[in-house]
Amino acid sequence: MKILVTGGAGFIGSAVIRHIINNTESSVVNLDKLTYAGNLESLAEVSSSERYAFEQVDICDRCEVERVFHEHQPDAVMHLAAESHVDRSIDSPAAFIETNIVGTYTLLEVVRKYWKGLTPSRHEAFRFHHISTDEVYGDLENPDELFLETTPYAPSSPYSASKASSDHLVRAWHRTYGLPTLITNCSNNYGPYHFPEKLIPLMILNALEGKLLPVYGKGNQVRDWLYVEDHARALYKVVTEGKIGETYNIGGHNEKQNLEVVRTLCALLEELAPNKPAGVSRYEDLITYVQDRPGHDQRYAIDASKIQRDLGWTPEESFESGIRKTVEWYMSNREWWQRVQDGSYQRERLGAGQ
Repeated sequence: MKILVTGGAGFIGSAVIRHIINNTESSVVNLDKLTYAGNLESLAEVSSSERYAFEQVDICDRCEVERVFHEHQPDAVMHLAAESHVDRSIDSPAAFIETNIVGTYTLLEVVRKYWKGLTPSRHEAFRFHHISTDEVYGDLENPDELFLETTPYAPSSPYSASKASSDHLVRAWHRTYGLPTLITNCSNNYGPYHFPEKLIPLMILNALEGKLLPVYGKGNQVRDWLYVEDHARALYKVVTEGKIGETYNIGGHNEKQNLEVVRTLCALLEELAPNKPAGVSRYEDLITYVQDRPGHDQRYAIDASKIQRDLGWTPEESFESGIRKTVEWYMSNREWWQRVQDGSYQRERLGAGQ
């Protein structure tokens, strides 16, 4: 099976590609624009594989996307390319509209034309898997409530609204044109190779450098945390075994308040990095509370029983085991994140003409 992965140089996309190359016999075409969050160094361990190919292409560029499909002839698409940072979407929503909505539309149209031209057997086997987020569902007010696949959409930020729009487009292309689509909505991912602007890596790296740990509001926002490698396994299972036209929620069964997450990280660092930066007596002393994000949702929580029941997937990592692995990875891979922080991962890429 040859799978075209859009956004394969991103955090989740690179985990998916590493999983496919290391654990399956499928091959991968990585289509990525290489924005600031795209980092080919996250794929160093698999990039020399004969089953891996890379195409630097913007999903909004229809001619180039058509070329990639013509040249590589994929059997399935896993669509992860997206702008995904909520704070950035509040400051500059245009890029989110362009990539997440216009880009998804462009990709769907290229795929529809390509799919119609396949031989009967390949036409029947083809799959388009759209990877989305639990943020499309909005806020959960009832503390006992969970997001179901049937939960109405109520996005709060420009980011989640753009992802909700892309989900609707995918469903429309399935309903109207018969395109064989699948959708997954996941909870907050964490793990190795996570771009340092996101909560968990930001807190780890700030603490290691003796910087403040900024927590929005009172830090009582609740999120369900999913280890990225568990997510990658789930996504491959959906694209290979999922039922056409279905949606699957993917969660880690780990609801935590943001402040609890930060304190857990501080406690782990006390154990794993006891030699603190100058002037720091306890990592927890670095916690500082900042003005809350506009429109900040209070609680997300996923019911992942459908994917467990229908496809037999459950997460292997608990929050405790996954967060320890994550902290240990960042401590052992300083060169990776330091090159992200100082921008050298991008400068060298540009110098090489990529």
